[in-house]
Amino acid sequence: MGLPNLDFEFYLDYALKEHKSGNDNLFFSVAGLTLEDNIEMLTQIENSDFQGLVELNLSCPNIPGKPQTGYDFDRTDEVLKQVFSFYTKPLGVKLPPYFDIVHFEMMASILNKYQLRFITCINSIGNALYVEDESVVIKPKGGFGGIGGAYVKPTALANVRMFHKLLKKDISIIGCGGVESGKDVFEHILCGASMVQIGTQLMKNGTKVFSKILTELKEIMKDKNYTTILDFKGKLKEL
Repeated sequence: MGLPNLDFEFYLDYALKEHKSGNDNLFFSVAGLTLEDNIEMLTQIENSDFQGLVELNLSCPNIPGKPQTGYDFDRTDEVLKQVFSFYTKPLGVKLPPYFDIVHFEMMASILNKYQLRFITCINSIGNALYVEDESVVIKPKGGFGGIGGAYVKPTALANVRMFHKLLKKDISIIGCGGVESGKDVFEHILCGASMVQIGTQLMKNGTKVFSKILTELKEIMKDKNYTTILDFKGKLKEL
């Protein structure tokens, strides 16, 4: 799918109307095709009355002909340097999955230089290939595309855990990937997430998924005598 939507102005107007109605619990995710696109959108948000959290997406794997910024460490540093030269509102970044320890360390050293409020990890794993009845399922890149859901949960947990260890403690982590149950939410928080994002299950089952997963999480916490997420957040046991 890439990033089809109703355009930036539509969503900014929607967000501002939500603010006026009393809803301040908003995330605004920004993903331009170029740095100039992102600078233009963030400038408009900076100069607007928007007061929610903005997520700068550095990791969409589904744009034909465009590399993921999050895998270019020098480029990521330059993007954040330019953004923070003018942007003053709460900002986070959405990251691609990393697999090598040195890449975790390199990205963390860059992120720790800036006044980020949060990171979201992970975006989908790029350029996966899913086959069904002798045909590819993902399009338009000949079958190659980002894959999420249960397939990516171990990778997502590893990224949440590693960045929890490496980032400054004032940078929160939003865990994303493979969340189908309260147990999955529990594990993301156990690895260090402050919040958890749900994508695939929301698409499949609609908003009813939230109450189901929340109920399951509460049952797990009750069984373990935990009263708040701080009782277990980031407290994964290691051998």
